Amino acid sequence: MFEFYVEHEYAFAAAQLALAMLGMGATLAPRDFAEIARDPKGFGVGIVLQVLGVPVLAWVFLGVFQLDLGVAIGLALCSAIPGGTVSNIFTYLARGHTALSIVLTSVATLGCLVTAPIVLSLLIEQHMPPDFVMPVGQIAVEITLYLLLPLVVGMAALRFAPRFAPTVANWGVRGSLFVILLIVIGAAGAGRLDLEVFGPANVQWVLGFVLLLTVAGLFVPLLARLSWPDVAAIGIEVSVRNTNLGLLIKASLFPAIVGVADPVGDKVFFTVLLYGAVQLMIGGVLVSLLRTRIPALGAKPA
Repeated sequence: MFEFYVEHEYAFAAAQLALAMLGMGATLAPRDFAEIARDPKGFGVGIVLQVLGVPVLAWVFLGVFQLDLGVAIGLALCSAIPGGTVSNIFTYLARGHTALSIVLTSVATLGCLVTAPIVLSLLIEQHMPPDFVMPVGQIAVEITLYLLLPLVVGMAALRFAPRFAPTVANWGVRGSLFVILLIVIGAAGAGRLDLEVFGPANVQWVLGFVLLLTVAGLFVPLLARLSWPDVAAIGIEVSVRNTNLGLLIKASLFPAIVGVADPVGDKVFFTVLLYGAVQLMIGGVLVSLLRTRIPALGAKPA
């Protein structure tokens, strides 16, 4: 049974990403973009942080600290991908600017067709063997097929079949979560999620990277004197990444082969999954803190 997962890991990763983006698209309407256009400052700060700030922080982090190759590649993957649907949910729970969160996710998702291969090339090519060639074209095709296309289909469902759209959104997200559960079970059963082999030090590096992004995501919009709802949206969007896409790219760069050990690929896989778990825990704490709107931090009221 677990060999079946290893043989079809790429298909599992593609399915869970497509389902997640289909669900997200079914909640997104053109009016969301129009609302942000009337007050673009928050969007400008958020998208610069997403596209430039996070990769720069990752470059510094990977340059300063000596990490295992698999962990370094895994964190580079997490920095190259945009936010996901979970960031929109957390922003809503934190009473943040939900429309801003959705638009940031959508624009960064569209942009990652170009930005993800560039960021990955800059961050990990120097860590790879001399004969390694970044599959830029393949990554672009995967992002188009499994990320952008389902997003557009979901938006079309909301536009042309609004009564049906909530069902698409709910089952898309639920289906994605179910496939992620299958991925975790399959990977664990195949022996690819071994915490002892991964090592407690590497767990600390992943935790430290998530905390770094969280602090930067809050500090920069506070420095820009944005409103509390905008601070909440940007802070969550920067730290909560679309690890679904990260798993797909990992499956493309390091395909699993039955009976063949791949220590680097397994650590990349574990790093992305661990990042996803840590971001959920830190995100929950962040939601609780942001809901209190601590005045000492100096953000403007809504």
